[in-house]
Amino acid sequence: MRKVKAPNVIPVLILFGPTASGKTALAEQLFCGPNALCQAEIISADSMQVYRGLDIGTAKPDKDLQKKLPHHLIDIRNPDEQFNTGDFVRLADNACIDINGRNALPVILGGTGFYIKNFIFGLPAAPSSEPAIREALRAELEHKGRDVLWEELAALDPLSAGKIHKNDSYRLIRALEICRSVQQSCTVQQSCTNGLPLRALPAEAAGERPVYHFLTVGLRLPRELLYDRINQRCDDMFSRGLQDEVQSLFLQGYNPDHPGLRGIGYREFFVKDIDTDKWILSTDIEGIKTLVARNSRRYAKRQETFFNSIPDIVWFSGLDCPAALDHLSSMIYTALSNTT
Repeated sequence: MRKVKAPNVIPVLILFGPTASGKTALAEQLFCGPNALCQAEIISADSMQVYRGLDIGTAKPDKDLQKKLPHHLIDIRNPDEQFNTGDFVRLADNACIDINGRNALPVILGGTGFYIKNFIFGLPAAPSSEPAIREALRAELEHKGRDVLWEELAALDPLSAGKIHKNDSYRLIRALEICRSVQQSCTVQQSCTNGLPLRALPAEAAGERPVYHFLTVGLRLPRELLYDRINQRCDDMFSRGLQDEVQSLFLQGYNPDHPGLRGIGYREFFVKDIDTDKWILSTDIEGIKTLVARNSRRYAKRQETFFNSIPDIVWFSGLDCPAALDHLSSMIYTALSNTT
């Protein structure tokens, strides 16, 4: 990778896809070993990998890979601490500046679409009230029902969805109002000389954010293959000790009242004791496994739907095809090594 010619423009590869689509394996193929494309560092765009102690259920990269390929925004919060989209954008900006200063390529890697989209476009200074959006949501609630709106929120902002019950219409509509307002505030400025867009924001929203040059690559697999991979990952997580991991977190005092334990792979283990109304761990391991796999498949479908709202995606599905990988490598090198 040649050195960036204009120091105020930072090249960034964004590599995303649904759960179990092979994002980490692809990054390892591209940036590790003697045939590595270039020096790179990963910025995790995963809303659950930020939490310490949640390793198996979030499919964190193992320590050996993290030594070979540095990762950022992993293990930076305790399970009872909040982490939101604004935190991600701010910390990812800082990481991109640092990584670029080391003449390495920042790679945003993950499946939390709302993080990725707001990193590309930025966040407004503050969510404002949007009466038109709110009224539209009320109409949708009446005609489509709570389940449809909650599924949309779960795709856009999983952590908020985990805190809002489907029957809480006020909070559900307000959360979606904010999400849709943020989406509408995004602007795209086609100002890149080599055909790839540089995204720009209004000054009040962008603040002092760097100027980025993005190549956005999405992983897309046939639905049946993706679901098979999700089911296999679920089996692997349980064989690697997911039950013990959840037990350890529970003994430390964590439960679904805390942000870190609301994610798929953790929430399914918990039930309320009918006598005390306190969280306890379910003993129905096979039932839990079925729920984790089912919820993961549903989440993957929502991820795919949301990813379609991100512009200028280069779709890639050749995980096991050397020719496709070579083509992707060439495209990344060409697109991101000539930033001006």
